[in-house]
Amino acid sequence: MKSSVLKPIAKKASLLTCGLIAAGLFSVSATAAEVEISVVNLTHGNHFTPLFIAAHDADSHLFQVGEMATPALQKMAEGGDVGDLDAAVMGAGGVTVANPAMGLLAPGANVSEVMLDSMEMTHLSIVAMVLPTNDAFIGLDGWEIPTEAGTYTVYVNAYDAGTEANDEVVNGGGMSGVPGIPAAPGGDGGMNGTGVMDGSTNGYVHTHPGVLGDTDSAGGASDLDSRIHRWLNPVAKVVVTVK
Repeated sequence: MKSSVLKPIAKKASLLTCGLIAAGLFSVSATAAEVEISVVNLTHGNHFTPLFIAAHDADSHLFQVGEMATPALQKMAEGGDVGDLDAAVMGAGGVTVANPAMGLLAPGANVSEVMLDSMEMTHLSIVAMVLPTNDAFIGLDGWEIPTEAGTYTVYVNAYDAGTEANDEVVNGGGMSGVPGIPAAPGGDGGMNGTGVMDGSTNGYVHTHPGVLGDTDSAGGASDLDSRIHRWLNPVAKVVVTVK
């Protein structure tokens, strides 16, 4: 039986509590592949929190568009903490690399030569929070690792976890369920924003609409600068070299 321990579809139990229950380990038979990964931040003025890279089986997911975020994904998307995702993947027999850039990945920066032995795992996922935002994250979901040696390029979009209103207020809030944005790492955020009225009712993971921002660094509705922090998808480039 294949394990589906990371699938957010299992709403009866969270990934952190019952999501690791499995009837058996992965039964997928595949040739192990050693892959080299690089990630480039394509945004103009946004940082990525520590990247989380995972190799897993075909039935497992860190997130799925159109499904509710798990508590572990929410923790990453709102505060950049990948610890629970890492523990879940490792507990389910997957292979991970956490924080290969040794910190934030700045706009235009890249982390390269990240080596990952996928073992028997056949699919690759990558996530990281986008700062400054409320709950945006870059997401590569269950990309099948090619069995043929070569170099492959994938462009990655930003998604909204659907767990927090996008009020665009930088207040240090980074805990799950606490409104607000943890920080503007570039030192280019404003203050005293009254908060953007987010009319979205989509509580599922969905394509992020981008931030609104304004040009008033001392007030206005948003603490984000529309000239710096706005983006269009894709927000990241992933290059995978299969050895």
